Amino acid sequence: MTSSIVVPPAYASLLTPRETECAIRLIKEFFQTNLAFELNLLRVTAPLFVPAGTGINDDLNGVERPVSFPVGAMGDRRAEIVQSLAKWKRLALADLGFQPGEGLYTDMNAIRPDETLDNTHSLYVDQWDWERVITGEDRTLPFLTSIVGRIYSVIVRSEKYVAYHYPAIRPSLPEQIFIVHAEELEQRYPHLTPREREYEACKEHGAVFVIGIGHPLADGQPHDGRAPDYDDWSTPTGGGRHGLNGDILVYYPVLDCAYELSSMGIRVDPQSLAEQLDLRGMPERRELLFHRRLLGGELPLTIGGGIGQSRLCMFYLRKAHIGEIQASLWPPDVVERCRQAGITLF
Repeated sequence: MTSSIVVPPAYASLLTPRETECAIRLIKEFFQTNLAFELNLLRVTAPLFVPAGTGINDDLNGVERPVSFPVGAMGDRRAEIVQSLAKWKRLALADLGFQPGEGLYTDMNAIRPDETLDNTHSLYVDQWDWERVITGEDRTLPFLTSIVGRIYSVIVRSEKYVAYHYPAIRPSLPEQIFIVHAEELEQRYPHLTPREREYEACKEHGAVFVIGIGHPLADGQPHDGRAPDYDDWSTPTGGGRHGLNGDILVYYPVLDCAYELSSMGIRVDPQSLAEQLDLRGMPERRELLFHRRLLGGELPLTIGGGIGQSRLCMFYLRKAHIGEIQASLWPPDVVERCRQAGITLF
């Protein structure tokens, strides 16, 4: 685990710590209500931990270690703290009998011990995890981008709501989000890294949805990592492009960076799951509980994702560090450096 922070020149929080706490509650209540209405989502209760060895936990980029512990009352069977609920949500939709056009969302709390600690990343992750049942005809880029547009409309609406209550905060988001493929970014900026490409796109357009996260680009490397068993990043979409997933990013002037708010996408169907497991050299996962049910046609086709709660609050409130929004654990040198810069970490 490493840490690295940026201290913006002459930074001063626009809200006091007490005002910040009130604003966080206001943002969370308004955003989740509007998201649920926009996507027809029902709030459900979700687990903090799941059984190990079932394939239910999210593998993220496929290398992060989940926090695990033995359960004494179950013969020391191991459980894992969730890293996200990408797979659990799909099981829940099946078991609760949700139909196409219906979905769920939940408060997801996770611990990611291998996270690089910086201004926007923490050991503690809190996000709205959402998932919605779709039909086979919905597994297209136009449907994906239509859902992105609806989510982005909630993001913009919420920023205006925050600015109304706190006049020191001025809206900065454009009304429309720019849609671009990872392959297009590579062609446009072939000598830049994926992160640098995101920065250039966000600086130019203000808000960007990058399609196709996980499939190898022309240089043989993916734009960013994705596990093989939740998002569909392999399905061809024409013009040599692949993927029915992506990230929502915005330009964040406080840190002068491309700022990720959401990772989402149309989920794998049995065909794309089998293909992606083979591409990643993980065919043995077919025998896990989640994968058996999906390959056996027991799970609905879905679209879903996660939207960072602390991330969103940090953006709306123009904070320099995510520790100004959430209570987590930070290296002593980071705490001291932030204190000297007037950044209050919880």
